[in-house]
Amino acid sequence: MIRGTGPWWPVLFFCLGLIGPAAAPVAQPAKPVISIIIDDMGKQLDNGRRVLALPGPIACAFLPRAPHTRELAVAAHAAGKEVILHQPMDSVDGRRLDAGAVTLNMTRHEFAATVAANLAAVPYVQGINNHMGSLLTRHPGHMLWLMRELQRHSPMFFVDSRTTVDTVARRLAWENGIPSTDRNVFLDNQLDADELGHQFRRLIQLARKQGSAVAIGHPHPQTLALLEKRLPTLGRQGIRLLPVGALIKLQQEDEPTWQASWSPSPKAVKNSKPSL
Repeated sequence: MIRGTGPWWPVLFFCLGLIGPAAAPVAQPAKPVISIIIDDMGKQLDNGRRVLALPGPIACAFLPRAPHTRELAVAAHAAGKEVILHQPMDSVDGRRLDAGAVTLNMTRHEFAATVAANLAAVPYVQGINNHMGSLLTRHPGHMLWLMRELQRHSPMFFVDSRTTVDTVARRLAWENGIPSTDRNVFLDNQLDADELGHQFRRLIQLARKQGSAVAIGHPHPQTLALLEKRLPTLGRQGIRLLPVGALIKLQQEDEPTWQASWSPSPKAVKNSKPSL
């Protein structure tokens, strides 16, 4: 003890009580995240190479039987891009399907064999999204077949391109344990520069509001010009560009929000393409 003052420790405890426990550090909010998928890859070599030169982990969705798919998928992987199978599916308008399509009149065996062959045709494939599919994605039985095939080739993720408001694809993915998300914005329904810019800004706004957002575009020169200009600005805007698989993982960590998004409201599909 200190001479003439009595025991010092009660005074110390009293002072600490006044001060209180040290304040816990305040967690910084996570930056909003986006993923961008470029569909219809493999048809055009020059524009495909231009996609691969875009900065950041752009996801490349390859048509399985397109002439340049194998070459560009290998190059995409080497460039650090995510590789996805862009699976052709039946549409309500009956338009001509790309090679490797799955259709409503297939047997389960035919369906599974087609998907398996398409996955094998795309080197380094990590997931699937639908090409067209406004007819097939509304059929639970066929979407169950798809998810069972993805289970067989696990780990695989699924992105619902949402070409129809009646899609059940993501719900079937969730029910079968397939990591999944869905498209929020189509960047290039219209190729006018002002409209492209509007959709890109909409993507950023949705990411800030929801925490994450997914856009789909195509290897059109106008779309690529937009991305070449805008992607380098994301960091300054406080936005992170992630591979789709990483974005899905973040969404799943926020499980209540992820589960609640099985069946988006009609507002969530306002930006949908006409049925394909």
